[in-house]
Amino acid sequence: MDVFRAGDRLVLNNTRVIPARLTGHRTRGDGVARIEVTLLEPASDGWRALAKPLRKLQVGEVIVFSDNLSATVAEKSETDMRLIFNLAGDDFDAALNATGAMPLPPYIAAKRPPDAQDRDDYQTVFARHTGAVAAPTASLHFDADLLSALAAKGVAFTEVTLHVGAGTFLPVKVDDVTTHRMHAEWGEVTPAAAAAINATRDAGGRVIPVGTTALRLIESAGRSGRVEPWTGPTDIFIYPGFTFRVTDALMTNFHLPKSTLMMLVSALMGQDRIRRIYAHAIANDYRFFSYGDASLLIPDGGS
Repeated sequence: MDVFRAGDRLVLNNTRVIPARLTGHRTRGDGVARIEVTLLEPASDGWRALAKPLRKLQVGEVIVFSDNLSATVAEKSETDMRLIFNLAGDDFDAALNATGAMPLPPYIAAKRPPDAQDRDDYQTVFARHTGAVAAPTASLHFDADLLSALAAKGVAFTEVTLHVGAGTFLPVKVDDVTTHRMHAEWGEVTPAAAAAINATRDAGGRVIPVGTTALRLIESAGRSGRVEPWTGPTDIFIYPGFTFRVTDALMTNFHLPKSTLMMLVSALMGQDRIRRIYAHAIANDYRFFSYGDASLLIPDGGS
């Protein structure tokens, strides 16, 4: 609490996680087979999704998830597929909420299945706009009491929306990071949000995104030096050498090595300082990843 001060503005990602894990079955002449599906993102027609087992699925097959929710395999690649569901709009949302499970990260799901509590635990208190397949996890540290206490100190809040996709967490597998391509995610910075962030900067206050997703969005919208309204996809990739136009500090969890998120925090803080921060975290048994501890990263000169 003491590191925040009157005039700071926290930028919050108000995306809402969908229950993107579905278990269903397909029926063929050789019998019935169980299929596990994880939705990745809306496509122009349907949803991109992962499946286990993907190899045995055929284009045109129908996967039945419940009495009223099913999907047809419209396309398939070596890594994922496109599904067309039998429902759309509010009907689809209702059926998905009734049938799906929260898409917990693999390191959690490997230890236990999702349960009813995850529907609250894996959702931020300010989640409003449905569309993410992973939580903006730095925001999970906030509850109503903390938000009220910060507001009483004179800290302001602005909400933006970035629907977090699975691509955010994929490792970088190329030697030359400039050739890595981020998966695009849909985001929105409203005119009111852009104006509020710019007003804070004009007044000398600090703009502090909560989470790498909020940071990536406002930096996408602020490449001119002023945050502009934004609606659409962003595939911005932030790695050392990046010039930050909007961000003064960042609240974030602790990330996997060789990830784009680790590169982002290294770009903000410097690689040597990040190594020291992570060495301290490891030595003191900090909890990493989605349900782990948070850090407030303030670059040199950003106090």
